Amino acid sequence: MQESKVDDGFKWYAVQVASNQELKVKRYLERFIEPEGFGNFIKTVLVPTKTVVEIKKGRKTTNVRKFYPGYVFLCMKLYDESGEFLQHVAAFVRGAQGVLTFMGGDRPVALKKSEVDGILGQVEESQGRKVLKVSYEVGETVKITDGPFLNLSGTIEEIDPAKGKLKISVSIFGRFTPVELEYWQVQREEQ
Repeated sequence: MQESKVDDGFKWYAVQVASNQELKVKRYLERFIEPEGFGNFIKTVLVPTKTVVEIKKGRKTTNVRKFYPGYVFLCMKLYDESGEFLQHVAAFVRGAQGVLTFMGGDRPVALKKSEVDGILGQVEESQGRKVLKVSYEVGETVKITDGPFLNLSGTIEEIDPAKGKLKISVSIFGRFTPVELEYWQVQREEQ
């Protein structure tokens, strides 16, 4: 992939869209690219996202977060071989409900190869992975909300963010016992 020429004139462009309209714009463009005859000009519509698992009050929730809120990325041909701007292709994209403007204004500027590589790298890295968003600390006291040790309190001894697990020291019959639990099975103890 070269910066000057990507696949016979196809380059990546950033399109600014209205807040929370990224996926709606993506679906619209993908739905109408072929029927409107733009299949030779628009190859890919991308909204880079990641899956984030949050633990709040002992409940596990999964959300999809956008890497670049307010932007949709398009791999497309906006200029012909002679460098002439393809107005009809730009008009098709601008005509989608929720689209504000191309980055670069009336004469859109393609993203640099380093920018594209960074965006695609983030997308590839996040494929099939869930990012855990937890803010526990070693030494913190938590209450167990699930499993055989329900309602017991313990102190966090180790945190394994890769596995989403905590090693907690719990007092059972007067002895401290290490217990391994998932993040969602505990909650901060109210002070």
